[in-house]
Amino acid sequence: MSVSDSKITRSYNQEEIQQILHLAISRQNYEGEFTREQLLEIAAELEIPPENLALAEQEWLAQQGEIEKRQAFNTYRRGRLQKSFGKFAIVNTFLVLLNLVSAGQLTWSLYILLFWGLGLGLNAWNTFLLQGEEYERAFQQWYRNHQLRTSVNSFFNKLLKAW
Repeated sequence: MSVSDSKITRSYNQEEIQQILHLAISRQNYEGEFTREQLLEIAAELEIPPENLALAEQEWLAQQGEIEKRQAFNTYRRGRLQKSFGKFAIVNTFLVLLNLVSAGQLTWSLYILLFWGLGLGLNAWNTFLLQGEEYERAFQQWYRNHQLRTSVNSFFNKLLKAW
């Protein structure tokens, strides 16, 4: 009895199916984007009820929104670190030059440079740490402040339009 004669059925778990379908779709060399109608057709062929598809689409949109918020937060943190580094470089260059001109050697300015550099290094460490409780706390605080600023700006824009 050959292998082709026996009906060997293979089963896949949900993650394996997702990976296989992802690979198959990516090999289609489809240059454009899929329309919502095409998404509905694919779901219908896979016997996925429209209600489940709608819920999955809403969940995906929420996840994308969260990803965008976190990317904006990370960009904000990197920008703040760049400003801190710029201030560090400008002030410490001035202090080192002042120390060299006044004393002829590095004395007191070296201590400022080292301690400020240590603080900047710790700030850089926290900036590029993208997980953990401290990151979540900082993200939640930034997001609350961002929402507050957005609400205040919206209020004043409406107020100005009313005038």
